[in-house]
Amino acid sequence: MVTTLADGPPACKLIAWEVTRSCNLACKHCRAEAHLEPYEGELDTAEAKALIDTFPQVGNPIIIFTGGDPMMRADVYELIRYATDKGLRCVMSPNGTLITPETAQKMRESGVQRCSISIDGPDAQSHDEFRGVQGAFDASMRGIQYLKDAGIEFQVNTTVTRANLSSFKKIFDLCEHIGAVAWHIFLLVPTGRAAQLGAEVITGQEYEDVLNWFYDFRKTTSMHLKATCAPHYYRIMRQRAKAEGVPVTPENFGLDAMTRGCLGGTGFCFISHVGQVQPCGYLELDCGNIRTTPFPEIWRSSKQFRQFRTQEEYEGKCGICEYHKVCGGCRARAHSMNDNYMGEEPLCTYIPKIAERRKA
Repeated sequence: MVTTLADGPPACKLIAWEVTRSCNLACKHCRAEAHLEPYEGELDTAEAKALIDTFPQVGNPIIIFTGGDPMMRADVYELIRYATDKGLRCVMSPNGTLITPETAQKMRESGVQRCSISIDGPDAQSHDEFRGVQGAFDASMRGIQYLKDAGIEFQVNTTVTRANLSSFKKIFDLCEHIGAVAWHIFLLVPTGRAAQLGAEVITGQEYEDVLNWFYDFRKTTSMHLKATCAPHYYRIMRQRAKAEGVPVTPENFGLDAMTRGCLGGTGFCFISHVGQVQPCGYLELDCGNIRTTPFPEIWRSSKQFRQFRTQEEYEGKCGICEYHKVCGGCRARAHSMNDNYMGEEPLCTYIPKIAERRKA
């Protein structure tokens, strides 16, 4: 279901705001290739608050305070409090290692509604190897306990690579054990450090297999499960549901029945630490900078966002696919793997019906 603003463009429902790029970890898949030292040019407090003032003009979106690690920004709780007082729902995505009882309390007092913590292996050895810092797993587990003590709900995010494909059930069991309210899997986008992962990036068929497994597995739990950076899932969900004779309704599939795969520029955007607006964090297209152009104007009028909202602008299979409105392909993968952000999704194995007819 697409909600539109009074002047035509779709409402922005979700903004990932990179309030800082600094981070204390060195994760293999980091799109930002983040490091510990401060980055130059980050929005100052006044600029950040002025940006927050504009968010309600594009549809009252949920704001994800992200990084880097957002906890490395000194005024982050002041900004979250300011946004909360504007009536915005604020969530946070720290890596978990820096959370203490004191900072968890600050999160609660500032209005953080949920934290997402990334866990990429079922144990310390696998997770720490991926995160690039020994002790990261244990530190994140401590941080999660501090969140629970402060009464802040949390979800677990897991990046899918060939290294952890066989561990998914164990990772889910861990999520249940520690009390996560949701488990979101992220299909790897090969940008930043992830571009060097090579053999760990899964193939198109493995992509298809894991999303079919995910479709089946969601039936076994009441926990909220979501596939992110995985637009194909919304095609697979409809294919499987049709074969099973199950209507794709909110009663049967929750929010998955009401959204589409790639929301970049259509219901979601990313704002970088220096104010650059992008379709998502993995696709560093300069759609405008809030230091020179008001954010609502960028959301409404950006050339790239207008392209993403028009199926005729898509090339290859994505432009003719009958599942376009619910999938859209990953624009970041198309760009990073084929240098064409409007090209077809490079890891899609599906052949649209119109393409099959043309072959016949």
